[in-house]
Amino acid sequence: MQQKVRFQIEGMTCQACASRIEKVLNKKDFVESAGVNFASEEAQVTFDDSKTSAADIAKIIEKTGYGAKEKTEDTLPQAEAEHHIGWRLWLLLAINIPFLIGMAGMMIGRHDWMIPPLWQFVLASVVQLWLAIPFYKSAWASIKGGLANMDVLVTIGTVSIYLYSVYMLFFSPHAAHGMAHVYFEAGVMVIGFVSLGKFLEHRTKKSSLNSLGLLLKLTPTQVNVQREGEWKQLPIDQVQIGDLIRANHGERIAADGVIESGSGWADESHLTGESNPEEKKAGGKVLAGALMTEGSVVYRATQLGSQTLLGDMMNALSEAQGSKAPIARVADKAAAVFVPTVVGIALLTFIVTWLIKSDWTVALMHAVAVLVIACPCALGLATPAAIMVGMGKAVKHGIWFKDAAAMEETAHVDAVVLDKTGTLTEGRPQVTAVYCVPDSGFDEDALYRIAAAVEQNAAHPLARAIVSAAQARGLDIPAAQNAQTVVGAGITAEVEGVGLVKAGKAEFAELTLPKFSDGVWEIASVVAISVNGKPIGAFALADALKADTAEAIGRLKKHGIDVYIMSGDNQGTVEYVAKQLGIAHAFGNMSPRDKAAEVQKLKAAGKTVAMVGDGINDTPALATANVSFAMKGGADVAEHTASATLMQHSVNQLADALLVSQATLKNIKQNLFFAFFYNILGIPLAALGFLNPVIAGAAMAASSVSVLGNALRLKRVNIE
Repeated sequence: MQQKVRFQIEGMTCQACASRIEKVLNKKDFVESAGVNFASEEAQVTFDDSKTSAADIAKIIEKTGYGAKEKTEDTLPQAEAEHHIGWRLWLLLAINIPFLIGMAGMMIGRHDWMIPPLWQFVLASVVQLWLAIPFYKSAWASIKGGLANMDVLVTIGTVSIYLYSVYMLFFSPHAAHGMAHVYFEAGVMVIGFVSLGKFLEHRTKKSSLNSLGLLLKLTPTQVNVQREGEWKQLPIDQVQIGDLIRANHGERIAADGVIESGSGWADESHLTGESNPEEKKAGGKVLAGALMTEGSVVYRATQLGSQTLLGDMMNALSEAQGSKAPIARVADKAAAVFVPTVVGIALLTFIVTWLIKSDWTVALMHAVAVLVIACPCALGLATPAAIMVGMGKAVKHGIWFKDAAAMEETAHVDAVVLDKTGTLTEGRPQVTAVYCVPDSGFDEDALYRIAAAVEQNAAHPLARAIVSAAQARGLDIPAAQNAQTVVGAGITAEVEGVGLVKAGKAEFAELTLPKFSDGVWEIASVVAISVNGKPIGAFALADALKADTAEAIGRLKKHGIDVYIMSGDNQGTVEYVAKQLGIAHAFGNMSPRDKAAEVQKLKAAGKTVAMVGDGINDTPALATANVSFAMKGGADVAEHTASATLMQHSVNQLADALLVSQATLKNIKQNLFFAFFYNILGIPLAALGFLNPVIAGAAMAASSVSVLGNALRLKRVNIE
């Protein structure tokens, strides 16, 4: 049986490391697929659990030279520790100071600013023989794994400079006359700049790119819990399901629960993307992470930790950010051959420069500059960095993407298919007219009772409306047995004392409606009822458009996206709604199979189609579309099938999803362009001697940080 597992990877220094782990895992016959995300430092592996286990896969990763810790959905992601500069980096930077002063002096002709060669040797030895050990370990582990990483380039370059300078200082013919040309500063400063760049890169990845840290802060660490009749302040990890918890004004809700007493207003924008606070009162629900903006409530905890909606979102976000977008394959393929290619170019640079200049010192400096300037990290970060920020921005707007591939595909969408009920409309239809078949033997109250008996077994908004209307009349609803749903048509059940009842479309109940003078029947959704094969009546139900639907359709059309309505309701109703919204393509009386077939036609015509729906009847079309969006709280199978979930039941969130995805893909392309351009420009300049190793080291460190900085711009992108 196929099983999916996620690991937090420790010890990766560049994209080549991620590629090496992928290569090792994908060679195993029991691994279906393996992907490693350098930016999130996470591996996602699908494997055959009859042949191996997650623990065995972790051991395989560890044998390649990296740490692997399994991540599960049982616990929430852990908050990241503060990222401070460690003593090793502080010492390295301190040693760099005299060399920086000396380099500055040389640039203005003051060679006496550089410390004496022997002191250079001492300081460089401290760096090269001690502080640079992490580079050597990483490089050796990488070479043993058969795929060289960035640290191999740094190691070859700095060790070459150090050994050359030692030779020139102590063993060359010029050494005795104090005329030896040494370059200890180059090796020291390369190690310093690269180390500082790694620190900045790591801090940005952990602190700025990832939205999980912000979500973790939404759960309070201490809460007021009632124990033995008294209110006590307890740590969140001591709260149990069933506990009564109090949340006052300005405090956050600690768990999903039901309000027992009190009232107020809560901001749940962290989950829904909706900035307007929700009113809370006894009997209502509260969600973990919500902020009480007014009032005070006492609620009973029903879900804790990862089982809350917040916990589910955090785990979903963590998994989605750790996945890889298809466009990342471009960088992966380049990074896989990058380091060996750079080593070859550096060797060629050394030989050609030596032959032309007849000076192996100059040749060595040029070759080392080539090694140091080359940076596969920028390539490796280009896609995942943007995906991590884009995913976080999407979640902020109430959009949960399942993975990076779904987000990338969403960026290409140019046609949107919308269901009507619950998507464009409120999903809370009301009975506006009732028709009883003459001489059927059933009056209006009887029609309500029979219909409600059957419809109370259905989850469709039309069914709920009929049940609510019957209850409002104070009618006793009889029991129904053996309820069966006929997808796209209606529902059947045996009603006690009545017989076999059908409720659904007019043709399903074999009812032919007469011509009504009341125009509501032309635009309403119709639910017909039959008993033992004989039609007895029907209900007309109307559903108001959502307040922001017209605005959302306008946004989609503004960005050149074609909009289609496909609904199971009658054609007149669908056309009426389409006319209100200015939608040219409206299809009614569509079965689930019809919707899927129409989506397939759009795809065949070259459209990239997004489908939005919330019911079981939408599932075939959701599965057929290029990308699909389900409404949170709709049918479970719809959410499971969809590429993403919309928390607000709003088409505006769909527009947000498309625009966030487009901005993210644009950012990825910018990052990839920068990463490729950097190397295409930097390597030739280094080979020709226009960049010394020190400047190359600084540029290499800056390249990764620049890519991360560009990705962070996504947080400020306007998607209106």
